[in-house]
Amino acid sequence: MNVLRAFLFSLAAFAMQATPASAQDGDSLLLNNVRILHLEGEHARLVPEMAILIADGRIVRIMPTDQVETQGATTIIEGDGRVVMPGLVDMHVHVWDRQSLGAYLAAGVTTIRNASGMPFHLRLAQEIERGDAIGPRLITTGPILNSPGPNAQINHQMIATAAEARSAVQQQHEAGYRRIKVYSNLTREAYEAVLSEADRLGMTIMGHTPEGERKAGMPYQLPFDIAFGEILDDGFVTIEHVESIVWHGLRDRHDEAAGRALARQIAEAKVPVDPTLLAFYNLLRVAETKGAYLQRPGTEMLNPLLVAQSQAEYDRWANEDVERNRAAFEFYKVMVRHLAEEGVLLVAGSDAGIFTNVPGISLIEELELLEEAGLDITSVLRAATINPAIALGRQDDVGLVVEGYQADLILLDSDPTEDIAALRSVSGVVAGGRWHDRASLDAQLAEAAKHDVERTQRNLVEALVAQGVDPATLGL
Repeated sequence: MNVLRAFLFSLAAFAMQATPASAQDGDSLLLNNVRILHLEGEHARLVPEMAILIADGRIVRIMPTDQVETQGATTIIEGDGRVVMPGLVDMHVHVWDRQSLGAYLAAGVTTIRNASGMPFHLRLAQEIERGDAIGPRLITTGPILNSPGPNAQINHQMIATAAEARSAVQQQHEAGYRRIKVYSNLTREAYEAVLSEADRLGMTIMGHTPEGERKAGMPYQLPFDIAFGEILDDGFVTIEHVESIVWHGLRDRHDEAAGRALARQIAEAKVPVDPTLLAFYNLLRVAETKGAYLQRPGTEMLNPLLVAQSQAEYDRWANEDVERNRAAFEFYKVMVRHLAEEGVLLVAGSDAGIFTNVPGISLIEELELLEEAGLDITSVLRAATINPAIALGRQDDVGLVVEGYQADLILLDSDPTEDIAALRSVSGVVAGGRWHDRASLDAQLAEAAKHDVERTQRNLVEALVAQGVDPATLGL
């Protein structure tokens, strides 16, 4: 061992405790003596005794550990044989305030896609990118576009006509949003205008599949105004929620043969799906426990304003029919398996930040449910790494441990391809090239439970005013 290599190794053990919680801009970071988990290719591969050099937020070089003497990293982390894999991507979250960001990083989530935009999200995304705020990379849609109906919510931007739809899309584009989220009750007129205007402005579409005006008898006696099949060539980045696919695409029939045929149709259209199994599972757990599940550890990180607004929904689900909803959930898992088997690109989203879905850890719970649904572990891990990159058109830049890619990585104590529970033991995170040790992550997790309700309310009021809504009419 030459003198320089011996010096680097002597620093390594100290570095794990002594380095700052995050490396500064311009610093370089060396992850030494790690096993790299490669998820690309036909099978996952674990390559031991490797080192990763990171600079300016990117992976500069990957090399065997015995070649690190040529590197001059300013921060050295001794991996002690830990597993390094791409950071996790949660493709469906609801961020009400910046305080929740640390909960995502603490769970190994290095990118989140916020599915209900407010003006503060645009500012926050830039702060994170510059390194002025700590958190995962933040992608956001604009405010949810919906029409009046049974699924309308306080944070939806309501449109019903083509003129209203075009104006709303233009307004979102001018504000800085580049992604549109559509919702279930959109009228045909409004939805078609959204598609046209978004296409003209170069904006992408994701969300629930619009059904048109909901009329009495739908879907059991009458078909939806907008058939599910009409949506499949509309260029969705992702379709959200397997239960919505069953509701709209199968008219809520729990028919396995029809479900497989629908999965094949989605696969042929090459539309990615974000199942969010956890969203319905947590509803079911509230029903099964008569509401006790709402008080489980971790729920202290749910935003108090959200909790207050959700009380009627909590009461409803605490008294729901358990057996009926349990049977529904079992079919949703079957439907996810059909989607996977037919070749649909599946991405992982938790719907964290609404109902009782806790920021951060909910994504791990979603991945565990995907495995329960019948996906093999490698496919599950790809749903939170490679597949989101593909769906977002970023497969040449993120989602892999490859030279030149963005340095969003997690260190695990054990191999998640042997047991998905390994994702619950994150020992460190590299987010945007910045190192966060476990002590830093734990501190961020604790901060995520310290809420600023007034700031959250200001976020919501600002969003409503931007949409031309008087907050006073909603009691805000």
